Amino acid sequence: MLHDLVDAVGAEHVVAGDDPRVADLCRDEALGVPAGKPAYVVWPAGRDEVAAVVRVARAAGASVTARGAGTGLSGAATPDDGAVLVSFARMDRVIQLDPVDAVAVVQPGVTLGDLDAAAGEHGLTYPVHPGELSASVGGTVATNAGGMRAVRYGVTRAHVLGLEAVLADGSVARTGGRLVKVSSGYDLTQLLIGSEGTLALVTEVVVRLHPQLPARRTVLAPFRSAEAVTAAVGQVLASGLAPSVCEYLDGPTMRAVCDAADLTLGLPDGLVDADHLLIELAGRRQERVDEDAEELAELLGVAGAADVFDLAAGSARRLVEARERAFWAVKAAGADEIVDLVVPRSAMATFLARARAAGDAHGARVLGCGHAGDGNVHLAVFQPDPARLAATLHDVLAAGVALGGAISGEHGVGRAKAGHLADLGDPVALDVVRRVRAALDPEGTLNPGCGLRR
Repeated sequence: MLHDLVDAVGAEHVVAGDDPRVADLCRDEALGVPAGKPAYVVWPAGRDEVAAVVRVARAAGASVTARGAGTGLSGAATPDDGAVLVSFARMDRVIQLDPVDAVAVVQPGVTLGDLDAAAGEHGLTYPVHPGELSASVGGTVATNAGGMRAVRYGVTRAHVLGLEAVLADGSVARTGGRLVKVSSGYDLTQLLIGSEGTLALVTEVVVRLHPQLPARRTVLAPFRSAEAVTAAVGQVLASGLAPSVCEYLDGPTMRAVCDAADLTLGLPDGLVDADHLLIELAGRRQERVDEDAEELAELLGVAGAADVFDLAAGSARRLVEARERAFWAVKAAGADEIVDLVVPRSAMATFLARARAAGDAHGARVLGCGHAGDGNVHLAVFQPDPARLAATLHDVLAAGVALGGAISGEHGVGRAKAGHLADLGDPVALDVVRRVRAALDPEGTLNPGCGLRR
């Protein structure tokens, strides 16, 4: 296999998986998923080289795992032992950026930060910000990443117009294109988004761009309970104010993110440990945003906020950035697992109460924050005992499913949640997924240990 991989990508772009130089590439940021032991790591330069690598691996009976920037939180970029790990680090070009059609065509290794910077030169933005702008576009397509701005813009699948992808047999398919609407049969673009490299390896992405909104106002409102926060969020969204950020943070999480960012907001002592609602408004003209901010403050007061703090621009920016990096804050605080799931927005407070009760039952501490505008909850679980941690995670996820939720809202299933999906997912729907995977990848070449296992 080594000789054939060298023929495919060049000797300087193939390294044995046990080489210490690639140790950091053999896992992502998932806390509970150990590093894999691939046979080889390869760095293709384009679609044809990716296709050649897939054909070589398939002929050798080795599995293939794609890797972007490695910022994922569910182990989807962690290879199986003996696999070929395909890094897209060399495929990092913005191929085309068209400000007239407001689309960009990019390779999968382009980072979100670089894409947004390129769009910004034309007064545009790519609004998918899952908390780490070093994440690759290909990785966010693989997981259908979301982030704080999803309340206004939606998750990745709302912005991807087309894909080029290498299938398990090495053939190349194109889906969609630079089109804002298509009604020509099955939507294969949407099928591949969120498939975590189990159906194809994406080699090119066409994304929709949006106008930049330069005017902003940010408010922080402490409440006496998560139930009050949930009720207030419903009123905010029903008002038509269309926030660009609508975040929930419990007291301990607020302390953790502020400490990690060395940020002092000057909240009164009695409100520091409250349940907080962080809302950002954005628009084209500052006077309109200011009017909306005044309406928002009045609405939050009527909804029961203990106070409403209009954050200065610098503090607002730092707090939003700190919330985006909450994972690093709770990781530094010693969390044993980070988990995301999604429930109906109105059920968020009920879920949080049940999640904390599940933690109490197993001697675990469960802290939370989340995208309050879309019911996507992020939990940090502190329980060093592996058996108790596993039981806590199962009960927390089961509580979310029982409320009409799903085991992931944006991090994906990966290896971390594969067992939970099998236990808690709808059996008929899971069988359909198995049949789709078998149809596109009958030999199980593409990331077989990820997601719903065969």
